[in-house]
Amino acid sequence: MFKNNILLITGGTGSFGKAVLNRFLNTDIQEIRILSRDEKKQDDLRKYYKNSKIKFYIGDVRDSTSLYDAFKGVDYIFHAAALKQVPSCEFYPMEAVKTNVIGTENVLQTSEQAGVKKVICLSTDKAVYPINAMGISKAMMEKVMVAKSRTLNDSKMIVCGTRYGNVMASRGSVIPLFIDQMKSGIPFTITDPNMTRFMMTLDDAVDLVLYAFQHGNNGDIFVQKAPAATIEVLAKSILELFDKKNHPIQIIGTRHGEKLYETLLSREEKAFAEDLGDYYRIPPDLRDLNYGKFFEEGQEEVSHAEDYNSHNTTRLDLEGMKKLLLKLSFIRDLKDGKTPELFD
Repeated sequence: MFKNNILLITGGTGSFGKAVLNRFLNTDIQEIRILSRDEKKQDDLRKYYKNSKIKFYIGDVRDSTSLYDAFKGVDYIFHAAALKQVPSCEFYPMEAVKTNVIGTENVLQTSEQAGVKKVICLSTDKAVYPINAMGISKAMMEKVMVAKSRTLNDSKMIVCGTRYGNVMASRGSVIPLFIDQMKSGIPFTITDPNMTRFMMTLDDAVDLVLYAFQHGNNGDIFVQKAPAATIEVLAKSILELFDKKNHPIQIIGTRHGEKLYETLLSREEKAFAEDLGDYYRIPPDLRDLNYGKFFEEGQEEVSHAEDYNSHNTTRLDLEGMKKLLLKLSFIRDLKDGKTPELFD
């Protein structure tokens, strides 16, 4: 579907952007545009890839006037720009609102003006039952996306979303932290050994977005089924892979804004989600302001449903976790004595 088309990635200098570049640069795609406000990371990418298919645009999703020129002529957009760190969003919640909520509105408005065919908005499991500012802002991002989808003509533009859990070895992931602690000879710091997290590779994240491109209708949100592991299993798997079984582990307690487990589908969503095998499709809520009838009849399905979370999904043991870790070029490069390339 990308043959001779132009793809733009907002926040494209991050881990996800690099994964997309690795997937598409050697295909028949016409051009990939990277939009971000970080000229240093853009320069790093330019020097690393040295490929004329990549075009770089300095801009900020918070400023709609900086978007239109980059969006002109674009066929498809991956909207990955976001504030993703839980602590920074906790301390500066309005900054999260400006980027994750208002920034998304700017991207969708400008996409419609520029004639973009399809936009995929990337969300997170923290948007489900959110307890921190980052999750709340991402939940609002999803609401902005669904609200916009109600106003669109499907033949002109489609906007839908993806929601995924912990992307291993990306910015904010605990894996690079554990590696640094191991190299420095200091204890692994674990908040709660029983805490669980979904485990996805960057390739999994790209696959999910591509699935949304191929199958999404206006307002859909797609979730990829994923395994999970406890933080203790993750830590011990890393130590075993690097023959450091005796490396100390320190329990530091749950940090502010952290959950014991993450949820990819709420109970209410699970009741109406479409099971597509490897994925769930969450259809949009298409009610309009004439909503009286929805309060006159109950929906029994919700009372019989349960959410889909990292405690009740497939659980990885040590061997399963090590096998998944070895899919990461970051881990393979370290085991081979190489310096892994990370731009985010």
